[in-house]
Amino acid sequence: MIIREYTQNDISDMIRIWNEVVEEGIAFPQEECLTMETGRAFFASQSYTGVAEENRKILGLYILHPNNVGRCGHICNASYAVSSDIRGKHIGEKLVLDCLNKGRELGFRVLQFNAVVESNMHARHLYERLGLTQLGTIPGGFRMRDGHYENICPYYHEL
Repeated sequence: MIIREYTQNDISDMIRIWNEVVEEGIAFPQEECLTMETGRAFFASQSYTGVAEENRKILGLYILHPNNVGRCGHICNASYAVSSDIRGKHIGEKLVLDCLNKGRELGFRVLQFNAVVESNMHARHLYERLGLTQLGTIPGGFRMRDGHYENICPYYHEL
């Protein structure tokens, strides 16, 4: 498996994987699925978009961009998506590690995750194993797909 910058040929697979996570409604804040048009614009607007590929198949992706502007523009934010049919094979870990390196390479000093859902234990264990630090808990900060609210746990890592 390699992780590389996306190309236009990857867009339809990327949108499919991204939309799986959006439709699950338990991790990403977005509620609207991407179309080919909005997906092209969305991925192009990132500081970096990486894909995990094996045997010409896109397995997952990440987006990396500033978390804020101006005096806080050195802090980046990222999101990760792995195809539902291949989860549990440490692809997310490889995406996060690549993202940490890419963030540093692009001149960011800190990676911050604003809204890790407290019940997303796979992601939380991964982040903690990779050295990210939880900043606290925001009660009821995430509205799940079924309408109930769960806590979110912001994390950060110095690059």
